[in-house]
Amino acid sequence: MTEPIRVLVVDDHPVVRQGLRTFLDLQDGLTVVGEAADGTAAVAAAGELRPDVVLLDLKMPGSDGVTALHRLRESGNPAKVLVVTSFTEPAAVLPAVRAGAAGYVYKDVDPPALAAAIRAVHAGHVLLHPDVVRLLADGTAARPDVHLTPRERDVLAALAQGRANREIARDLGVAEKTVKTHVSAILAKLGVQDRTQAALYAVRSGILGS
Repeated sequence: MTEPIRVLVVDDHPVVRQGLRTFLDLQDGLTVVGEAADGTAAVAAAGELRPDVVLLDLKMPGSDGVTALHRLRESGNPAKVLVVTSFTEPAAVLPAVRAGAAGYVYKDVDPPALAAAIRAVHAGHVLLHPDVVRLLADGTAARPDVHLTPRERDVLAALAQGRANREIARDLGVAEKTVKTHVSAILAKLGVQDRTQAALYAVRSGILGS
């Protein structure tokens, strides 16, 4: 059987953490491995528990969500981060997306939609409201000094669709090792650290629609 997706819940309100844990532990394929009440505790817990997905509140006393995101990336933690926020203004979540969040949902999200979002970011998808994509494009348009080969563009588009290297290799008819080489070249050219950030670039540069 497939291992369940390990989730870390980060929120400064105990009732929110308990509610999320109660719901998520009832979902097939999801398990809550820990909780944290602020950004500092979140980084420590993520390092110890190695969750697959972190549900991260943005506004918390002390170390906030954006700070936690930066520290997670600096530490090389591979967990995907899904922001769960009460902010409805796209600009409010923009710093978190730029810091590496794979997406965000609002705190009034329907529970089944939250479970689906967790599974989506775990699979490598990027969950962004169109307004956030527009703001990203306004501030960080496709870099003119970046040149991707046609094959690298194909691989980048596949990354943004959440495809694994093995799937990409099969679809393109090349060796998996070749795909890994392309991914490394793409990350280097874009100046990003991981596949999620590369997918964000693909979204804001319009490559998915080209």
